[in-house]
Amino acid sequence: MATTTKNAAAAKTDEFVTESFAAADKAVADAPAPVREFAEKSVKQAKDGYAKWKSVSEEATDALEDAYATASKGYKELGRKSVEATRSNLNAHFDFLQALIGAKSVTQAIELQSSYAQQQFEVVGVQVKELSTLAQKAVSEGAKPLQDLASKAASFAQPK
Repeated sequence: MATTTKNAAAAKTDEFVTESFAAADKAVADAPAPVREFAEKSVKQAKDGYAKWKSVSEEATDALEDAYATASKGYKELGRKSVEATRSNLNAHFDFLQALIGAKSVTQAIELQSSYAQQQFEVVGVQVKELSTLAQKAVSEGAKPLQDLASKAASFAQPK
């Protein structure tokens, strides 16, 4: 739906600009000779400027769409891994509680607690590292299309 709206708006803009340039061309042709050269030059500059603006706008739109799609994919993976880690941690906790309920002495319960704490500390450390890596990847890959666009914009803005 957004693409259809975007295409319709672009078509309407193109139609308006084409009509405006046609009217300008007609006005230039009807202009007195001393003004005609200046007017032709002005219309040509306007057409060139519009073509550049349109190209840059299309590139910006494409870059934003790419950034959104890439970031969305990365954040979906991050969310999936977060749910996976939570499920794993909950299952480990329930297993620990079940073992704790079955403990035959306080000493055995303390040993279970100590073992569980050490194991979970290691597991959570690995999970945090993995999730952090996924988050960094999602951010950097999501920003790449925008960085590329910024580089193009900077080179476009440089005087030639």
